[in-house]
Amino acid sequence: MLYKKEWIEFYISAAGKEILPDCVIKNGRIVDVFNGEIIEKDVAIHNGVIVGIGEYEGKEVIDAKGQYICPGLIDAHVHIESSLVSPSQFAQVVLPHGVTSVITDPHEIANVVGEEGIRYMIEDSEDVPLDIFFMLPSSVPATAFENNGATLTAENLSPFLSHKRVLGIAEVMDFSAVKTRDAEMMRKLKLPGLIDGHGAGLVTDGINIYRAAGIRTDHEATTVEEAKERLQRGMYLLIREGTVAKDLKALLPAVTRYNMSRCMFCTDDKHLDDLLKEGSIDHNVRLAIQEGMDPIMAISMGSLNPALCYGLHTKGAIAPGYEADFFMTDSLQDLHITSVYKAGNQVASNGEFIGSMPHISFPVADSLQKTVHIEEVTEKHLELKLTTKQAHVIEIIPNSLITKKIIEDFPEQSSVFEPSLERDLLKMAVIERHHYTGNIGLGIVKGLQLKEGAIATTIAHDSHNLVVAGTNDADMILAINTLKRMHGGLVYVAKGKIQASLALSIGGLFSNRPFQEVNEELVKVWDVLKELGFSSDFNPFLTLSFLTLPVIPELKLTDKGLFDMITFSHIPVYV
Repeated sequence: MLYKKEWIEFYISAAGKEILPDCVIKNGRIVDVFNGEIIEKDVAIHNGVIVGIGEYEGKEVIDAKGQYICPGLIDAHVHIESSLVSPSQFAQVVLPHGVTSVITDPHEIANVVGEEGIRYMIEDSEDVPLDIFFMLPSSVPATAFENNGATLTAENLSPFLSHKRVLGIAEVMDFSAVKTRDAEMMRKLKLPGLIDGHGAGLVTDGINIYRAAGIRTDHEATTVEEAKERLQRGMYLLIREGTVAKDLKALLPAVTRYNMSRCMFCTDDKHLDDLLKEGSIDHNVRLAIQEGMDPIMAISMGSLNPALCYGLHTKGAIAPGYEADFFMTDSLQDLHITSVYKAGNQVASNGEFIGSMPHISFPVADSLQKTVHIEEVTEKHLELKLTTKQAHVIEIIPNSLITKKIIEDFPEQSSVFEPSLERDLLKMAVIERHHYTGNIGLGIVKGLQLKEGAIATTIAHDSHNLVVAGTNDADMILAINTLKRMHGGLVYVAKGKIQASLALSIGGLFSNRPFQEVNEELVKVWDVLKELGFSSDFNPFLTLSFLTLPVIPELKLTDKGLFDMITFSHIPVYV
């Protein structure tokens, strides 16, 4: 953080008007997140820190012209990899949206390449004008029910804790390991620092166990009842609004003036195009205001609350002793952000990044860029046999990570499953891509809405194997081979041709190219999908990537087969 005790004398001198502060903002309306009021005073800034509110003169004067001055927003939980760009590029995307700090969990890249991935994320984010704090991945692998690319023990994680931007241990999602007091999990929970949770599907006793283990937060509540239960037991509630998981409207009724200090916003996973189009945490705040929440309360949940939760005591407010991270807006209802300042320096204007970036130039190792390791896949490998006339099917719930476990009848079906466009039933495969194991999990998915061809991606949470779904085997195989050649990414194949693709060479998860280039290619992919009839609020690639996540109810597919999260076991496709 910017506030430095060795500069206290300078802060005091500027606050006491003994020296001119570097900058003074005049004619602004300060959003006071402590009292829930609007203050019309000057803001004095020195050495990147707010030193006074009152009447000041400064070396530089900024005329706010009656705009509101709001504390910089903080994303309480985000996987930067899901933006499809590197941390340094991500910074340029979110800063124009008033986000000046994020708490990130690099477990996506860590599940592919382990410690090397964490080091890349930290190095690429050094000295960028966005404060990127890290929680170390607790679940690599996420579970024992699938194969991933690496294993991180407490011993592997411990050296990272000395880094100034590492705050603790990221979302603990292996509830079974916590409940049974697995030795390695206990070592991780005993590491210094904060501990985030991942309590999807947990009932009362599960929440009790997590809290007893020192796990402080959860971003997996999807109902008011779940939210209140977590708050009752002393958890911080992270209200998520991402590209797929959109929980904000459902959870807002749980927020009251009594518990709001324990509530905050996060995006978790949000694609680049959505970040550019609708924003980051500013979108969460804007949406909460539209739903009737007091604007200052919503801004507090996006700034002060996460700062307090994660011990960032000089962030989240416009007040002396706080870092000069803020944005200006002409309306607390529309929250149109006109300018963004980081450490007192303007970094964005009217939606455009204008700050300076450090010259980040270090070689990206082949081990980070060549991560798709699979043998040849044939139609025989994709043959899904049905030994009965009924089968377990993964049913998609639009804009939710949760899926339904349903049973479909196949009275006319032969012994081998054939996709049905009429019933929106497609074949799905998860192919282990880290260690040449040859594992291929096969299943049936309902509700993906694909009418022709196949889509495939190497983004498959959390182990990030290769996942493909399609209407026919030939297009599925072409999609698989294309991803292998591209070293990972997204691809849509139809009629034996590649219709759209996006290469993501870093771990098969994201690109280190300029975000403008990546977005241009992503938009082309989306344009092709829209031509196929997909609506703007349903992203089939991101939906597909979460159908492999076995720690989310109810039914998912891993490289080892269908996984029932309720029973925590693999089950056959046939009933």
